[in-house]
Amino acid sequence: MKEIALRIDVDTYRGTRDGVPRLCETLAKYGVKGTFYFSVGPDNMGRHLWRLLKPAFLWKMLRTNAAGLYGLDIVLMGTAWPGPRISKHLAAQIRAAAEAGHEVGFHAWDHHRTQAKIDTMSDEEIREEFRRGLAELERIVGFAPRTSATPGWRTTERLLRIKTEFPFDYNSDCRGYAPFRPEIPGAPLQIPVTLPTYDEICGRDGVNDANYNDRQIALLREDKLNVLTIHAEAEGGKCAAMFDGYLDRVQKLGYQVIPLGEAAKRYADASKGSCSPQPFPGREGWLSVQDK
Repeated sequence: MKEIALRIDVDTYRGTRDGVPRLCETLAKYGVKGTFYFSVGPDNMGRHLWRLLKPAFLWKMLRTNAAGLYGLDIVLMGTAWPGPRISKHLAAQIRAAAEAGHEVGFHAWDHHRTQAKIDTMSDEEIREEFRRGLAELERIVGFAPRTSATPGWRTTERLLRIKTEFPFDYNSDCRGYAPFRPEIPGAPLQIPVTLPTYDEICGRDGVNDANYNDRQIALLREDKLNVLTIHAEAEGGKCAAMFDGYLDRVQKLGYQVIPLGEAAKRYADASKGSCSPQPFPGREGWLSVQDK
C-alpha cells in the first residue's frame, strides 16, 4: 500500500499569505498533491493566549517555541485589534492552490471561535459558520468544497449531524487509525488523522528538529492508510526545509503522497464506527478520537 494522505491545515492570515505559496512550490517540486483546508474569516488566533493559564497549553507553547514557530503576529492576532478577514485580502493565494490541482476543503470561518466554543455554540451559530465559510470558498475557487475538517479535531455528535445538511462527500474531523462511517444517518465517510503533528511531539520524548523526520517516518505503516496533517504556518514557514526533506525521504522509500479525496474513493465501503472526546498526547484539553 505505502500511501500517505496529506492534509494541510491553513489556520491564519500569515499561513495563507506566506505558507500556502511556499508549500505549493515544495509540493510541485515532488509532484505531490494534497488537501488544503482553509480558514477564510477573521484571524483571531491570538485569542488563544488565555489558554496560557492552563499548564498543558503553556508547556506546549514553550516546548515548541511558539513565538519562533508561528511569529508574534500570529500569537497576538485578534487580541489588541480585530483580526483581518483572510478571504478579503488573500483570495489569490487560496485560488492558486486550487489552480495548482490541490483539493480544497473547508476548515473554518473563524478558526479560533469554532475551536474554542464548538461545544457551546448554538446549532444555528454553527450552521452560519458553515454557510459563510463555504460561500466564501466557492466565490474564490469557483466550486463548492466537498470536504471539511473541524478545527482542532474538536467535533461532537451534534456537529456531525449538522454537517449532514451540507454537501460533503467525506470529512476529517477526528484522530484515529482507519477510515469509518459514523453511526449517524446520512453522515459521510470520516478520514481520521493517524500521525502526530509537529507541535504534538516536538520537545517531547527526545524529539527535536534534528530527529523529527526520523520519528515521523518510523511511525509509517505499509499495511494501512497513513494520514498526516501539516500546517501552513509551520511546514510552510520555519519547518519548510524539514518538510522538504520529509517528502524526499518518503518518496525514496516508495511511499505515494496523495490527497485525502483520493483515499476517500477507496474507502467508500468502510465499516461503521464512532469517535468521542478524549485526552490526547501533546494537546491541551480534549480531541475527538476514533473509538476502538
